[in-house]
Amino acid sequence: MNIDSLVEKVQTYNPDCNEALIRKAYAYADQAHSGQVRNSGEPYITHPLHVAYILAELKMDDPTICGGLLHDVLEDTEISYEQMEDDFGSEITTLVDGVTKLKKIASRSKIDNQVDNYRKMVMAMANDIRVVIIKLADRLHNLRTLDYKERPKQIEKAKETIEIYVPIAHRLGIFAIKSELEDLCLKYLDPQAYYEIAELVDKKLEDRKEEIERIEDMLSQKLDELGMTYEITGRPKTLYSIYKKMYKQDKSFNEIFDITAIRVIVDTVSDCYSVLGVVHTLWKPIPKRFKDYIAMPKQNMYQSLHTTVIGQDGQVFEVQIRTWEMHRTAEFGIAAHWQYKEGAKKKSEFDEKLTWVRQIMEWQKTTTDSQEFLETLKGDFFSDEVYVFSPRGDVIELPRGSTPIDFAYRIHSDVGNACVGAKIDGKLLPLDTQLENGNIVEVITSKNSAGPSRDWLDIVQSSGARSKIRQFFKRANRDEHIENGRDMIIQEVKKDGYPTKKVITPEALEKLVDRMSYSSPDDLLAAVGFGTQSLAAIVSRLEDIYDKAQKRKELEAMAEGALAQADREKAHTCDHEGQEKSNAVSVVGEGTDNLEVKFAQCCSPVPGDDIVGYITRGHGITVHRKSCPNIRSNQSPERLIELEWNKINQTTFDASLTIEAMNVSGYVADLAQLIVQMDMEMNGIEARSREDSTVIIKLTVRVEDKDRMEVLIRKIREMEPTLAVYRVRH
Repeated sequence: MNIDSLVEKVQTYNPDCNEALIRKAYAYADQAHSGQVRNSGEPYITHPLHVAYILAELKMDDPTICGGLLHDVLEDTEISYEQMEDDFGSEITTLVDGVTKLKKIASRSKIDNQVDNYRKMVMAMANDIRVVIIKLADRLHNLRTLDYKERPKQIEKAKETIEIYVPIAHRLGIFAIKSELEDLCLKYLDPQAYYEIAELVDKKLEDRKEEIERIEDMLSQKLDELGMTYEITGRPKTLYSIYKKMYKQDKSFNEIFDITAIRVIVDTVSDCYSVLGVVHTLWKPIPKRFKDYIAMPKQNMYQSLHTTVIGQDGQVFEVQIRTWEMHRTAEFGIAAHWQYKEGAKKKSEFDEKLTWVRQIMEWQKTTTDSQEFLETLKGDFFSDEVYVFSPRGDVIELPRGSTPIDFAYRIHSDVGNACVGAKIDGKLLPLDTQLENGNIVEVITSKNSAGPSRDWLDIVQSSGARSKIRQFFKRANRDEHIENGRDMIIQEVKKDGYPTKKVITPEALEKLVDRMSYSSPDDLLAAVGFGTQSLAAIVSRLEDIYDKAQKRKELEAMAEGALAQADREKAHTCDHEGQEKSNAVSVVGEGTDNLEVKFAQCCSPVPGDDIVGYITRGHGITVHRKSCPNIRSNQSPERLIELEWNKINQTTFDASLTIEAMNVSGYVADLAQLIVQMDMEMNGIEARSREDSTVIIKLTVRVEDKDRMEVLIRKIREMEPTLAVYRVRH
């Protein structure tokens, strides 16, 4: 694939495209990503080029194509937002910024950082839906090339995709992307099932080839007699849809009959119903397997008639009937019907299709806890749906299993809080009744209602309703919750044997407020008191803040003690214990000719460190870091000599680190894995547990220079159980 192929693809549906702009975006991205490669070894530019091509297959406009080409520039290169805006304008730059991940904050958990990126994506897609279409194209190409990632990363990406991005593609009605994402996720989450089902489907389709042709011939003959214009195609179900049926319904492959679907595409809606009549005349329909998505479209704009019938030989197959316009919408979803193409007159209709995005915006404003936000995202918006009607005929979409209480809160918080009963299809039924597709729901309210019952928290299905019920009780007893929260934390900290006054300080609470996105310490305490915030998580973080502060004090005391104890004799002793000079490495400086050179073990200097030489009687020069405590305490300055690295001959050097960390299972193994991933050689590792549940690790690695060592230190510090990392000092 190259830029010419992309431009040709765009011109097939948009002959008047801005070719110069697209080529400029490609050249800009190619230059920005120069020198970067993917895990496959290919130049990085191949990725944004494929992303842009996927967008062209969706027939997206010029700014979106350019956004696809540039989508990683702000995140992975030195180009700034302002610079890109000067070069491409605000529309394209805003699209690129919308798909750019926020920088990770080391002090926040992985979930918190991940949720921040989801929040940013939701806000961006609420302003411009093209942002998430670019993101879906990006994710699709990443999954197509996931073979080059390590197995844990494959599982992580596939799991995130099936939980977040597949449901988004479903919500937007982009079946072309959704179905491929699902099959690719299955490939990495359950490879054995993926390949088994793929083989079974291929075999069954080969066995049924003649049968499918006979079905198509019979239907064609009848439609020709009616003088219809039509197209008939046979298509297998996706591997993932078969997988879901097998595992959700506990069926074997042979028990799934409708592996094949026959699709009929016609010109008009009336033709759709005419074809349905013909199908039901030719073959016997299965009761309760007919769905009319033309009269009642899905929220993602999908329209079609679905019917499952039994053939003459007892075979079961599904028939889908739709118009060409419906087919385009089924494949491309929102991308086929958006305001940027259709004009302002379509804006209100378009906005109606995105009400779920605005609902997520509302939920995220009231949800500060990261875990709760994820539950809301997956539970309310990315789950199976049920469609019910209000008495006025409005269609309300809810998670499957929802009750009239969920319905009431979806209408408005005040309606939910004042709800005292409900009618379903005209009958007064209990509030815990589960709603079904097509129910007409009428909420009965009362001005004298005391508000929701706490029992409702166990009844409602939607996270949104649960969140609003909790908010009601939070506001009702806020002061009480604050005091309860504080008391609960004090008791738990005391139980762990910590000094409460030193752990629960205003400074520590402010740190937590910032890390966990609460507005104030009182909000945090109220959440604990009410029960929406995990007490264990708060106590653990407060104790962690205290522990790290204590560790810093201990390390500072250790450093000061080492300096105080260092004397001239110790310095000389260290000098004599230096390692032999390597033939591949030398140090140069005035007066060093023909002198033996050793490297001090007390500070293990490596290329890039500022160094100084100490002249010893009869033992040549010992090389120290200038920051070495033994040099700083030296009282014979006349023996010090300025040195510099001879960069021509440098090779690898042993360097030692001391690591302090919480004694967490698997930490040492993770440390070793990090060194392997960085392509370093580990020459030694020792771990010693201490009574305070921490561990001291002595680590020796071979490094090329100081920069490489600093990268390793930074990565170790980012590992969650790490308390401190420092170069070895004696």
